[in-house]
Amino acid sequence: MSKVKILGGNLPNIPWQNKPKGNTDVIWRHDNNPIVDWNPTKKCARIFNSAIVTFGNGFIGVFRADHKIGKPQLHVGRSKDGLNWDIEDEEIHWVDEDGIEYQPDYSYDPRIVKFDDTYYIVWCTDFGGPTLGFGRTKDFKEFTRLENIFIPFNRNGVLFPKKINDKYMLLSRPSDSGHTPFGDIFISESPDLVHWGKHRRVMTRGGSGWWQGTKIGAGAVPIETTEGWLLFYHGVNGTCNGFVYSFGAAILDINNPSKVLYRTKEYILTPEKNYETTGFVPNVAFPCSTLQDADTGRITIYYGAADTYLAVAYAEVDELVKYIKENSELVSGDAEEYR
Repeated sequence: MSKVKILGGNLPNIPWQNKPKGNTDVIWRHDNNPIVDWNPTKKCARIFNSAIVTFGNGFIGVFRADHKIGKPQLHVGRSKDGLNWDIEDEEIHWVDEDGIEYQPDYSYDPRIVKFDDTYYIVWCTDFGGPTLGFGRTKDFKEFTRLENIFIPFNRNGVLFPKKINDKYMLLSRPSDSGHTPFGDIFISESPDLVHWGKHRRVMTRGGSGWWQGTKIGAGAVPIETTEGWLLFYHGVNGTCNGFVYSFGAAILDINNPSKVLYRTKEYILTPEKNYETTGFVPNVAFPCSTLQDADTGRITIYYGAADTYLAVAYAEVDELVKYIKENSELVSGDAEEYR
């Protein structure tokens, strides 16, 4: 039984592999990665940064799919075990709240949370420049697009899975119109998922190392634990051969998630395997969603690899939280209050 408790439901059928003998890493990779390869459907060239949730007796996902014309759209996929996926060739078709077609020009990097009986999806969309698109579904067959959350430019929109102090909370990364050679993680709150404000900077790029010196961004939906909100995030290093995307992890205060309690000084996963270092965009490991089992403390992490593949890694909450706390370095500007 886990000592650090994940506050949530049990998931006895979580995709899982035990840590290989002799492996001392706090996160370890699925031994049959990647789980989605090149050309997974007729229309799609690559599937990578994607959001996975439980649904019925199995799993369902909203997948970033880069089409063979070069633009990304969101597709639905289904799985019995969370590892072998049947992905629809046709992209999601959105309508607005009046039932009128409201299709985005492009869509990428989705995240999903469930409130009551409704699944809410945040993604990056075009709105005179990249910003956060927003929509909902109850059955993953009909999708209603809501008003965009922010004006340009913004990326990496991640909702918390429950209200905090009776407010919805959202992490994001204000950016620019290009590939953003800067970026910190901010938090915003809303009473109704429509009006957003009380913006705070949560985490700042930098620190004593270089792996997160260029920019950072929220990854998977935060996991509620007895130690605080467990957040996987990506950190980016600008090298002479382009950006390198690695994983980090942080623990945010449970009642005030703009406050960073701990964050990893070193990365916890960086591109090393061929499917992470070689692909359409080399040297990318991008965490985008997790599944977790409260009973065992097991965490399954889905991540994009080299902007080409979907891969899986595993962690145990006790070991991971202990590692974060013992190897923490806060960065100047973390949890900076508005003035």
